[in-house]
Amino acid sequence: IVLSGDNALIIGMAASAVPEESRKKVIFIGLMAAAILRVLFALVASYLISIPGLLLLGGLLLFWVCWKFYGDIKEFSSNNEEKEKLQKDVSGKGIKAALITIIIADVSMSLDNVIAITAIARDNKTLLIFGIAFAILIMALFATAIVKLLTKFKWLSYLGLIFLVYLSSKMTFDGWLQLYPFLQS
Repeated sequence: IVLSGDNALIIGMAASAVPEESRKKVIFIGLMAAAILRVLFALVASYLISIPGLLLLGGLLLFWVCWKFYGDIKEFSSNNEEKEKLQKDVSGKGIKAALITIIIADVSMSLDNVIAITAIARDNKTLLIFGIAFAILIMALFATAIVKLLTKFKWLSYLGLIFLVYLSSKMTFDGWLQLYPFLQS
């Protein structure tokens, strides 16, 4: 639940920055991308676990996502004239940017989810499939709720950003610890 919650947060934050009529589309595409990535990563999870530095790379990618969100939050919280301009921009630029952010975040954060599920399931394929399906369901349920909250209480976006910075730091630190012994040689 916790590992799916961070993906739902990213999908929700990115979707809250696009015009309202495009949010469901962004959420749907983001969830589909997350689901596809999880299935693909699950297929090669045993190999992914053994790659030193993968968490470090994922953490660094997530820092980039945090920086993009910070810019989005600032733009979304700007004065009324800029908000109206943002709401009128339905050319696809906002949707494209939101989807790119979601997919990059999904790549970095789906790894930790799949690795955790694989570590728990071990050789039990049924448990692995159930874990991935449950993670996708949690994302689907929470992403829509998060969008509603973030559009109503815009200050919550900053709390979400702080949480994502924490996750980025943890992934980067854990990835560094994983890679450090190889750098000692």
